[in-house]
This record gives sequence, structure tokens and C-alpha cells, in this order.
Amino acid sequence: MAAKVFESIGKFGLALAVAGGVVNSALYNVDAGHRAVIFDRFRGVQDIVVGEGTHFLIPWVQKPIIFDCRSRPRNVPVITGSKDLQNVNITLRILFRPVASQLPRIFTSIGEDYDERVLPSITTEILKSVVTHLTFGKEFTEAVEAKQVAQQEAERARFVVEKAEQQKKAAIISAEGDSKAAELIANSLATAGDGLIELRKLEAAEDIAYQLSRSRNITYLPAGQSVLLQLPQ
Repeated sequence: MAAKVFESIGKFGLALAVAGGVVNSALYNVDAGHRAVIFDRFRGVQDIVVGEGTHFLIPWVQKPIIFDCRSRPRNVPVITGSKDLQNVNITLRILFRPVASQLPRIFTSIGEDYDERVLPSITTEILKSVVTHLTFGKEFTEAVEAKQVAQQEAERARFVVEKAEQQKKAAIISAEGDSKAAELIANSLATAGDGLIELRKLEAAEDIAYQLSRSRNITYLPAGQSVLLQLPQ
């Protein structure tokens, strides 16, 4: 008898546990400042928006998507142009929240991460349409120009220094080459004696004769003859 009683109690407890699990899965909470959209596996996203509190749904068929409808801050960095075509980095701080009545449409067309998808592009376009004549102050502009001039002067000075270094190296190499050439000539003269000098004379005479042969105003005379030119008195 006692065994049957315990068995009945066990079955009853199991039934209560199963019922409690079913009831628990059929309940969901919407916190303060939030709203819920119901997704039905058979009918899709429902048009109704569920407010704060505890609500029922059909387990394994319906699923709640919770949205935070409170105003939240967000920093959006934007690059815009000034009047003189200079890029300016602006970080715009905004407060945003979704319109509760439009949550089913927002979830269907954009998604649960609508803020990541929409806010950067919208903020950029709005900021560019509003900030249309951005200019810098006179002092800031002069400081930027002075910095640019200083950078240019520094580059020019660096170029002059590098050029001087290259010219110095070239002069050293040229001097070393002239010294080496003089040394080679001296060694050749010491080795060949007068023969090298005579060879250089012959080469010079050959070059002179070649240059004279190309001139039209040169007259050649046989060796040992002379010509008397009768010049006008």
C-alpha cells in the first residue's frame, strides 16, 4: 500500500515538474523601458508590440525579440570637408531610441542590430548637410601654414646637406683618380723612358695633321721649297 502511495506521489511530482516546465517556457518578461516583438514560426513577425511585464506565448512556436526603447548615447566619427577643402575629423555624440510602434517593421526590414546598420550613414549625411561652411580660425590657419613652411625649409636644408655630401664624395673620388693617373704616368715614364714621350709627340702630330687636312684654307708645300707671295704695296 505504501509503495503504491509513493508511486502515485512520484508520478504526481513528475507531472507537476513537466507542467511547471511547460508553464515556465510559456512565460517571458519585458523589463522597464523595453518592448517585445513576437516571431511566430508559422505566421512570421506579429504586428503587435508587447509592453512591459510578464506575458504568455506558445512554447516552441513563438519567440520574443526584446528591444531597448530607452534613449541611449552613441559617438559617431565623421570625416567632413572644410571650405578650403581640408579634411576635418568630427565625433558627433547623439541620443537615439526606436519608435516603439515601428518595432515590427524595423525588425523585419533592418534587423535587431538596426543601430549598427543605420546610424553611421544617417549621421554622416545629416552632418554634411548641416556643416556646409566649416572654416578654421585665423590663428589656426597661420599656425598650419607656418608648420608647412617649416617642413619645406627642413626638407630643403636636408637636400642641400645631402647635395654637399655628394659633391664632397665626388671631389674626393676625382682627386683620388687624378692622383692614381699621375702615379701611373710617372711609373710609365720611369719604365719606358723617352720612348713614351716620343710616342705622345707622334700621336699629337698625327692629330694636328688630321685637323689641318679638314681645313679649306691650308696649302701644303713640298719640303725644302718656298713660295714668294707678291703682296700689294
